[in-house]
Amino acid sequence: MNSSESRLNPHLEAALQRIRTAVEQAAERCAEGLGLAALSAGMIKRRDALLAAQFQFRKQQGLFAQAFSQSLRKQISEVRQESPLASPRKEWTELSLMDDEQVDALVAADRIGLAIGHQSEWELREVESYAASLQLGERHPLRPEALGQALLNAVHAVSEEAEIRQILIDELTRAMAQEMRACYADIAALFRSRGLRPQDLRVRSVEAGGGGPSTRSSPLHSLSGQPADFSHSEAGPFAAASASGAGPGWASSSAGTGNYPGTGSGMGGGGSSGGTAAGRPGQIDPQLMDLLRRLAQVSQTLPSMPGTLPSETDGAASPNPANPAHWPMEGNSLAGGLPANLIQLHRDELRQAATGRLDHMVIDVVSSLFDQVLSDPKVPPQMARLLARLQLPVLRAALGDPSFFSTRRHPVRLFVNRMASLACAFEDFSEDPGRAFLGRVRELVEELVAGDFEHMPLYTAKLDALEHFIAEQISASLQSQGELPEKLARKELDLRLQQRYAKQLAAALQVVEMPDFLHNFLAQIWSQAIMHADRDLQGPPERVQRFRLLGRDLVMSVQPKGRTAQRQVFLGQLPGLMSTLAEGLDLIAWPDAARKQFYGELLPAHAESLKGQAPSALEANLLSRQLDGIFAVATPEEQSLGLPAPGLDLDLDLSSSEASQLGLIQEASVDWQGELDIDLSAEAPLQAADISISGLPAASEAPEPSSGELLIEHLHLGFSYQMHTGERWQKVRLAHVSAGRSFFIFTHGSKHQQTVTMTARMLKRLCESKRLRAFENAYLLERAMARTRKQLAEIGSKG
Repeated sequence: MNSSESRLNPHLEAALQRIRTAVEQAAERCAEGLGLAALSAGMIKRRDALLAAQFQFRKQQGLFAQAFSQSLRKQISEVRQESPLASPRKEWTELSLMDDEQVDALVAADRIGLAIGHQSEWELREVESYAASLQLGERHPLRPEALGQALLNAVHAVSEEAEIRQILIDELTRAMAQEMRACYADIAALFRSRGLRPQDLRVRSVEAGGGGPSTRSSPLHSLSGQPADFSHSEAGPFAAASASGAGPGWASSSAGTGNYPGTGSGMGGGGSSGGTAAGRPGQIDPQLMDLLRRLAQVSQTLPSMPGTLPSETDGAASPNPANPAHWPMEGNSLAGGLPANLIQLHRDELRQAATGRLDHMVIDVVSSLFDQVLSDPKVPPQMARLLARLQLPVLRAALGDPSFFSTRRHPVRLFVNRMASLACAFEDFSEDPGRAFLGRVRELVEELVAGDFEHMPLYTAKLDALEHFIAEQISASLQSQGELPEKLARKELDLRLQQRYAKQLAAALQVVEMPDFLHNFLAQIWSQAIMHADRDLQGPPERVQRFRLLGRDLVMSVQPKGRTAQRQVFLGQLPGLMSTLAEGLDLIAWPDAARKQFYGELLPAHAESLKGQAPSALEANLLSRQLDGIFAVATPEEQSLGLPAPGLDLDLDLSSSEASQLGLIQEASVDWQGELDIDLSAEAPLQAADISISGLPAASEAPEPSSGELLIEHLHLGFSYQMHTGERWQKVRLAHVSAGRSFFIFTHGSKHQQTVTMTARMLKRLCESKRLRAFENAYLLERAMARTRKQLAEIGSKG
């Protein structure tokens, strides 16, 4: 290796090291696979050939790895020595100038590259975007074809027998295809960690040398499991207009000549960067982006004009199907039922504008998704029409960003799912509040479609605006229920202050020797009585002081009393002590069962204190003064609290009067032992495997839980839920969550709205007992993906 070969770009050097590791792992997998294949071989000759190949490869396994690395670096050197004006790749018309052996090697390398690229196309796209930023050129050493050529050279170095070579090539190709998916993903992560940024990729419709159309080097099968047909023998009207030169000029224009903002030369080409740069997903073909924008602008004409697009030169005097005034209408609904599937109607044009084979699959999958979305029984027809306006933005996101299929937190998915889930809470869209909600959603959708819907922050902004509108609308509707949210906020504030004081008192009493039950009582229970008396402006002013002194007297009452005089003083103070204790427990409505348990431990402690050795007068006075100082500390003020911590458990017992005033559901009012009636219409929850479509990035996480104990962590304001607190299920809507998540308000009914208020403890128990569940078993797009996956499986089984 000469010095020029050794001085590689350090980023490229690191990537090559990762590839060498993958090759070594593939070689080991190949050696093991040859042995297993020999054991299952049906013919003796085939078995002997496999065993001979395994034996030869085991001996030369180190030589194979070395030859592979040398071949890859040699290709780098050859690329460096090429003239910048030289053609980067030989055309098939030039193959007649090569020997048969050279042609066979070129074809074999391409086949190996196809096999590797097919298994790791998404990851390879991301690596190629970084390769562009490294200025490695189109013949960079990380591409599958380069690996295929290196594999061939390495196999030729291992053996001279043609049969063994072919066996090794077949087995190594399979092993490499499995290893390179993870390898490419690691290389992309390595480049990211080194601070590299992906660049836009452009796929040219014609090669520089004048060859045929360029396609990505990955075989793709259609949705039915058969090879996809890309001939487009029946091209749509867009293709015809472009071919004749009479069309608007978008199809044959160069990159960046579209008529819409954001379609300039900076839009990039057909590859995906595998992520977002400055909020923009991976770039797609400019002509495809132009088509998406034009279709998005006229998507409202679907019911009356299937498969056609008005010309930009249409006169104002002639009837224009793009004008909403010309649509057939019935009330506030489009005549003819649900909107059409725009992607399906213009499938040929979209597939012709997309140069990548994987893009063709994405187009078909998203088309099937919207078939399911527009026919979903839980989506109101009025909302389905607005969702239909988002077909092209969703397709744009799916084409350029693989995370659209793999993560449920994708901004586009979040916006679509929120629209559908929030709409489920309204029973009537002909009057407010349903009409106002629908109008606001329509505004947001139109702003998004008319704007630059490539930018992901735009979806996040629209989602924030939608959730802000829902919060204000629900807050206004709760005003008719009086000051319920304000009452809950004040109660939650009291609970937070009590919790702060309880922790403060527990820490101070830690240094005082006393029975554990008494320490817990003073810190957790009696602190509530002191806090309640301190904040009760209508109560007797001296009550706070009596409650503080009781804390000291309780600790002193369990201290040993050896002399008769001390016993007589204690017995004289005992009635007053028990009377004040009962007053405080009544004030906080401590349950009778808990009181009996406490008294059952306190009375034996008093009896035991009459038998022990009494402390000296000095020790008793020091203890009394120490307790006075602990209970004299002021209770916390509101200003000291700050913001509530997320997930703070503030669920404490409330008095019956407070529960009645706040409208709380009491746990005793629910028949927890009763069996729930079976809802035959309820669908089973979905798993990650249910929403993973073969050939696309698999879902990285399961959909949000729709029932069970985890549901309480995934509640959303304005969403609908099914609640069972009596004899039947009823549909409710989450209307309010307190700042510390201590109280929750649900509403039900349309004309005469009623509220259901509960504490966090009550809600948690409802979730755990599955008496509260989501109205939808999964969000809209997740349901659509699951049905699409099932549909594709059925088509595959029939094929």
